Amino acid sequence: MLWTRISEAKTPDLILRLNDVVSGYVGEQNILQGISFDVQNGEVLSIIGPNGAGKSTLFKTIFGAVRTKEGSIGFDGHEIANLSSLERLRRGLLYIPQGRTNFPAMTVRENLEMGAFTRNDNQVKDDIEEVLALFPRLSRIQSEKAGNLSGGQQKMMEIARAVLLKPKLIMADEPSMGLDPQSTSAVFDKLLEINAMGKTLMIVEQNARKALSVSNRALVLVTGKKRFEGSANEIAKSQEVKKLYLGG
Repeated sequence: MLWTRISEAKTPDLILRLNDVVSGYVGEQNILQGISFDVQNGEVLSIIGPNGAGKSTLFKTIFGAVRTKEGSIGFDGHEIANLSSLERLRRGLLYIPQGRTNFPAMTVRENLEMGAFTRNDNQVKDDIEEVLALFPRLSRIQSEKAGNLSGGQQKMMEIARAVLLKPKLIMADEPSMGLDPQSTSAVFDKLLEINAMGKTLMIVEQNARKALSVSNRALVLVTGKKRFEGSANEIAKSQEVKKLYLGG
């Protein structure tokens, strides 16, 4: 089975810990400048902040696409700062980049099959059927080429493809980018449904109010540093956060 209902899961515990992480791109100044925070198993954590704050770099650093220069990254009880992105993926850490990351000339089903590329078990076909049952709209268009789908349908497919890898933690970078309000709501509803089935989520999102509305906790990044951290409700009600990042 792909899913474990949260009521059947263990008591929430630590799944990710960053300790004084410094990272940046080769030949450029450091973007993250000593970031520390924890993520509890089963929660939804949103990362908000202005453009250029380092939000996407944070996800890329956790996933290994950007090198950690200082500090440590612990995932599921193991240090991963020196592991490749593929090794992190195999351990259950999954990153859904912003924008479109599918194979437009392939069908929905073929995209799902590609999503299971690191798996070598004989359960993949059954799990694809389970995922299609979870995403009934995709099931109805599974023979359509991905390039012919709407933006919302493509994002749904990318989320469905991701969960085939049975991740322990999903990092979704700007899941609402380019989507209309109805598609945005549908995508966030599906992310919440996935969380309710036991998956830990981290969300980077310019639509800060939407992100906070679906999160347990949140942190605010500013110029590569953690400026605020707390429950999503506390962050949403903070007068300083509202003034600086939520439009008053």
